[in-house]
Amino acid sequence: MDHLVCDICGKALLTDESVRYQARIQVFAAYDPIEITPDDLARDIQGEIRALLDRLEGMDPQEVEDSVYKDMHFDLCMACQREYLRRPLPDLRRDDTSEDKDAERLGDGPVPQA
Repeated sequence: MDHLVCDICGKALLTDESVRYQARIQVFAAYDPIEITPDDLARDIQGEIRALLDRLEGMDPQEVEDSVYKDMHFDLCMACQREYLRRPLPDLRRDDTSEDKDAERLGDGPVPQA
């Protein structure tokens, strides 16, 4: 997101387009309300925290952070904004070994950087 080009198609913004759009995506871990039971109070919480810290040891800090919260911003031209609103999520379930149809449709723009 540099405000100069569309993060999907690479079109120059505010030069080739009179307007630009921003898309903001937040992905975060969802937690349900906690109901504390007597069994919870009897657990070895300090031991569980030590075990968690041991599991985190050696993990990539960015990967750990991304597993909890990720905030991304993208600049879009008018055409890509309309397409994004029409289909905000790609279909990751498809088993398509041919070239990516979205890349063909939207152009060979740069890969968006978070």
